[in-house]
Amino acid sequence: MTEGRGKRSGDHNGSAEESGRTIGGTLSIALVAATSGLVLVLEILAGRLLAPYIGVSLDTFTGIIGTILAGIAAGAAIGGSLADKHDPVRLIARALFFGGALTWLSIPIATALGPNLGSGPPAIVTLTAAAFFLPAMVLSGIGPMVTKLELGSLEETGSVVGRLSAASTFGALLGTFGTGFILITILPVRTIIFGVGALLVLSGVGLFIYTKQARPDLPEIAAVLVAALASFFIPSPCDQTTDYYCVRIVADAPDDPDGRSGGRSLWIDRLRHAHVDLDDPLFLDIRYMRLFADAVEAHPAGEPLRVLHVGGGGFVLPRYINEVRPGSENIVLELDDDLVRIAEESLGLSPDDNLDIRTGDARLHLEDLESGSFDLIVGDAYGGSSVPWHLTTSEVMAEFDRLLGSNGLYIMNVIDGGESRFARSQLATVGEHFEQLAVIEPEDGIPAFAVNQILLASHVAIPELDIDPTDGRLVDGDAIDTYIGDDAIILTDDFAPADQLLP
Repeated sequence: MTEGRGKRSGDHNGSAEESGRTIGGTLSIALVAATSGLVLVLEILAGRLLAPYIGVSLDTFTGIIGTILAGIAAGAAIGGSLADKHDPVRLIARALFFGGALTWLSIPIATALGPNLGSGPPAIVTLTAAAFFLPAMVLSGIGPMVTKLELGSLEETGSVVGRLSAASTFGALLGTFGTGFILITILPVRTIIFGVGALLVLSGVGLFIYTKQARPDLPEIAAVLVAALASFFIPSPCDQTTDYYCVRIVADAPDDPDGRSGGRSLWIDRLRHAHVDLDDPLFLDIRYMRLFADAVEAHPAGEPLRVLHVGGGGFVLPRYINEVRPGSENIVLELDDDLVRIAEESLGLSPDDNLDIRTGDARLHLEDLESGSFDLIVGDAYGGSSVPWHLTTSEVMAEFDRLLGSNGLYIMNVIDGGESRFARSQLATVGEHFEQLAVIEPEDGIPAFAVNQILLASHVAIPELDIDPTDGRLVDGDAIDTYIGDDAIILTDDFAPADQLLP
């Protein structure tokens, strides 16, 4: 193998042997595994870094995965072509060095462009490409460069390519599992990205020294330092980053005529999810929460309630229920235990609120709950601007039907507008299990942009609600058939294109 590589290198213009030391087999495998793994690290972190601007949905993950795959493909093609024309050792060192700088730049690029691109697939792909396409491409070019060095003769092509391919896949697996299960749980996203960039830059410098290659010139070093500073000092839009969300707590502005001294808003990713008045749990600033309260006050009037809350957020409604219906029992299913901690630290949640809070995926908790044990189920779980798809299906509605008492009421917050394709499909799906349906829509009808619509379902007549006309109007009876229409889709575990139905 050594003779074959020497012969090939000797015939190669600007070969590794002519310009310095070659890379050993162990180091080659480590390089391929590490760079492949770091590309997957960046892919996972991209979803977290970009969430405050483009949300978290199937569209988000699709756009990010597709864009990173495009970067991997481009890097493999370009890296292989360059390795045939230039010294691979020098190319690898520079790819590591500048790949680290490009990784750092993903933070200021996302911060600068994110607030200005809007939402939807074009915005998702554009922002991901601007922030992560180049680092993915540059790092993915290292694999074919290393392969070029390792191929000493045609007789060993299969074993070399197989060995490096296995190393690449192993690195990708390690990067995926290590990031999702470990890194994100112990470090902020921006800290991890900065660390990845630093590791790459230092590895490039080390390879320059190890192989005695030409060093970067001063302008190149200055550019990398600028990228490092931009990455490190650009402030995050998040007060805290949990395992799932970018979270901000915003106090009501003192000069806001509608503000309150104890007012605190909970922002998750790019949406305002809750408002809490630390001094007055009965004050409900957000329209859809007032509509939830209207349903609470009408069902059944004046009695303590047994309520299941699917989604906790700021824990506004369960605390409100405790005030207006003393003796009520509230079970809250909240995905994110860090969000519970934030509510305790910043939104006034305390043990005195007497809530049974269970963290983890809500659907996994349902089978542990007793049939017929609730008067009211409140659906208010959100990932970004959409309901998690597995909480929209006919199968989970069957579970809610099982859990509700004979006079029970299911109410659900849906954000939709225009043709309301998701809201109509969701209500049609609920209607597979409940005979009585209604929806609360804005007073002037549903606008082109997305707004909160409250869906209601029961086996008995929907209670008469005292709704402030400025908050909305109840659509029920025969008008529900018109609202749902003929093209509504029944959502199932096998087919639930919930995100794609949204405007």
